[in-house]
Amino acid sequence: MKIIALEKEMSTASTLAFRKHAKAEAKALWQLYLEGIVREFYFRKEKKLAVLILEVKSKAEAKKALSKLPYVSKKLIEFELILLRSYPGFQRLFK
Repeated sequence: MKIIALEKEMSTASTLAFRKHAKAEAKALWQLYLEGIVREFYFRKEKKLAVLILEVKSKAEAKKALSKLPYVSKKLIEFELILLRSYPGFQRLFK
């Protein structure tokens, strides 16, 4: 199952807290990439917020994996999870 995870910054997060955990965050994200959970990662163009593409078996598995990120565990950010499904539109063309 593919899931898009959209970062939301918590209002209580400080720049200092982000800097303090930046290296650990990058290392944890890299580990999720190596495990094949996070397949792609981007920043939104209009604001510096992460967009992750995950490949997992369930939404619960995605939440568990993302909870390993220091920014999430320290409550600096959270993610909105959007479940994706295959595009079924081509079926109409081949009936």
